[in-house]
Amino acid sequence: MQFVPAIQPAPVASAQAWHFVFVDGQLLLVDADTPTLLPQPATAFDAPQRHYLGRLDALDCWALRAEAVPAGHRRLPLRAAMMALPGPLMALAGRAAQVLEWDRSHRFCGVCGTATELAAHERARRCPACGHTAYPRLSPAMMALVWREGELLLARAPHFTAGMYSALAGFVEAGESLEDCVVREVAEETGVQVADLRYYGSQSWPFPHSLMVAFTARWTGGAIVRQADEIEDAQWFGLDALPAIPPRFSISGHLIRDTAQALRDGRLPL
Repeated sequence: MQFVPAIQPAPVASAQAWHFVFVDGQLLLVDADTPTLLPQPATAFDAPQRHYLGRLDALDCWALRAEAVPAGHRRLPLRAAMMALPGPLMALAGRAAQVLEWDRSHRFCGVCGTATELAAHERARRCPACGHTAYPRLSPAMMALVWREGELLLARAPHFTAGMYSALAGFVEAGESLEDCVVREVAEETGVQVADLRYYGSQSWPFPHSLMVAFTARWTGGAIVRQADEIEDAQWFGLDALPAIPPRFSISGHLIRDTAQALRDGRLPL
């Protein structure tokens, strides 16, 4: 499935369209034994708040906010809904959620309080009084999987599912590079030092508007001293004795599995 992003729809609308409809912050899916998302007639949903996203395999994609759940549909929390969808639709559901949240939270100018207006040719809301422009917010966050020979450093935060461990993560601060953030967050959360950072990949994470940027990092020294207000537990785990880790739904699930396999194969993590 190929997605082509756009701000304005094409002159001729597709007869069928993908509708990412949210009611009270939850995504509508077709009510079936396995809830899913299907193309529907372009006029299937009438909602005052709608934003064009682009085309997926030549079908228009819309983000909408509705007041009620129509017949034949059910709503699910975004995370659960995304886990039920294939990759391209999962990504678009996250995009739609972020666009709608940006639109909701920037109805008024943050500088002078005037009601804002949608820009015509870019994803932005502009203030007609002072000219301030608000774009969809992105909050970059690093993710770091620390490794040493035969082991991975994994941690769990208090809000994690019972028994679940993951890579370390934290938000980038103003004036900080991604690499600086990795070194700082790893030291703050676990007390260890790292080097040889390698970029792994990134993932848009719409909870509510993060961009996760994942690295591997080689341990160079220090014993684990966890940051008590952030980390419930942190341990070194053998490659063949890993605890419960996130599914591949999230980049952390890919990062941990792929790095563990690389180390088992005698390769340096990418």
